[in-house]
Amino acid sequence: MTAPGARERVRFGPGAIATPANLVTTARLVLAVPTLILIREEGSSWLTVSLWFVLTSTDRLDGWLARRDGATRSGAFLDPLADKFLVLGGFFALGLTGDFSWAAVTIVTVREVMISVYRSFSARRGISVPARSLGKWKAFLQFLAVGVVLFPPAHEWATFHDVVLWSAVGLSVISALDILVASHRQHRRKEDHAV
Repeated sequence: MTAPGARERVRFGPGAIATPANLVTTARLVLAVPTLILIREEGSSWLTVSLWFVLTSTDRLDGWLARRDGATRSGAFLDPLADKFLVLGGFFALGLTGDFSWAAVTIVTVREVMISVYRSFSARRGISVPARSLGKWKAFLQFLAVGVVLFPPAHEWATFHDVVLWSAVGLSVISALDILVASHRQHRRKEDHAV
């Protein structure tokens, strides 16, 4: 039985586009461009770390708005796009400044592109590949890896930067394997039921 008032809280259907959650996500994408330029041009500063904090913390806000108002197909597309744009943009910007190893940038980029392509391919075959808890921790560490470099008091802590960066890289690889294994198990179960 639906709780009283639960139906009223879902304000938007799956096909809605102009939602508060999508507005926040679009604002994140727009604000990401000058932020990434600042990271490339200025590197560590209170302005860049403040903008980075706003961009990464508002990821929770658009998720909360989507849960409150009703999930949409456009939001399901835009939110991961904004996250990937931010992460890869931040990694590339810090690769260009020399703060991040290009090996780390390459591994994370290949992981993100590979999983996005895999999800798209799986969706065409009717297999859902939802976000998993490891993926959320992976995203947190990726955002943190950029943030610690931009944070002025920690800017000179190169060893600490490397520890956080390579932890993020390692969890990126592990979470990709976790997605592939879980998806394979789901596919096997689907085949077993079909027999």
